[in-house]
Amino acid sequence: MRTNCTDKMSAMHYLSALAAFAASLACLWILLSPLGRRLMLDHPNARSLHEQPVPRSGGLAIIAGAAAGIAGGTAAGAAPVPFGLIVALGLAAALAALSLADDLFTLPTLLRLAAHLAAAGAAVSLLIGVSEPLHFVLLALAVAWYANLYNFMDGSDGLAGGMAVFGFGAYAWAAHQSGHAALTTASGSVAAASFAFLLVNFHPARLFMGDVGSVPLGFLAGALGVLGWRDGAWPLWFPILVFAPFVCDATLTLAKRLLRRERVWQAHKDHYYQRLVRMGFGHRGAAWIEYAAMAGCAATALLFRAAEPGMQAGALGAAVIVLIVIAAWIDARWARWSRAQHDSGGALT
Repeated sequence: MRTNCTDKMSAMHYLSALAAFAASLACLWILLSPLGRRLMLDHPNARSLHEQPVPRSGGLAIIAGAAAGIAGGTAAGAAPVPFGLIVALGLAAALAALSLADDLFTLPTLLRLAAHLAAAGAAVSLLIGVSEPLHFVLLALAVAWYANLYNFMDGSDGLAGGMAVFGFGAYAWAAHQSGHAALTTASGSVAAASFAFLLVNFHPARLFMGDVGSVPLGFLAGALGVLGWRDGAWPLWFPILVFAPFVCDATLTLAKRLLRRERVWQAHKDHYYQRLVRMGFGHRGAAWIEYAAMAGCAATALLFRAAEPGMQAGALGAAVIVLIVIAAWIDARWARWSRAQHDSGGALT
């Protein structure tokens, strides 16, 4: 009897993901129509790796798909949506609305940052409370950082969409293994909707995610990470390792720019993934390298999620060391490539 219930639950999760995928594809079809392609064009700037205007409305399809999957799973009885998940999804929707306004009208940086911090603080306070101020502050800053770093890393074809597939796919797998049905449905729906988007975002991208997609995805990566930790689906390090390719790239790049006393709020092309593209790997090559790192981190996190604490610490440390070694390799290759460009009289593109 228990096996039948488990099989039925698993089938509902798959149906929710399928609904998310289908709804996202339908929305993408509208956004790629002649009229839809005129909306929210992303024109090349100092940070861009593309040369022609591309619509940046793809995040709307991810949001629509994820919403359809979660709603369908709830209606089918996959699992009632607990209050904590409602909080995370509601705040993500609010950030999506704000980010859509930013995509359309370019809002002030301080306003966006204040909104990210407020949403992160609200999520953490409602999920775990504020009885331990240090934990609250650190977790709120981490969730806000996830929202921002995901936006920073959304600059190459297939990159942010791929991270969403691997990251939220790992969340869904871990949540399913721990018996957290609602978190499985939500995470699986986000991963499936993102996979549909990836079909039109892999190089050459016909559609970009935009802030309306990247900011809510980053926020959910952090907020659902805290929710899963609170509910015992995974240890606190799990969300860090699952999204480590993005966390390490954005954090190391920010640290280096701070040390160089650069204006970190200005657009730039110094991320490791950007350097891979610029050095000749191209969008496809950079994406496959990043996918290998994403798959490795997700697999390691899932494999050691329920291991002994010492093994968990060792797995996290080993993964971070591997990513740092990759970063050092890219830095060394970049230095040689830059010197060669300078000696030949070429410009850094």
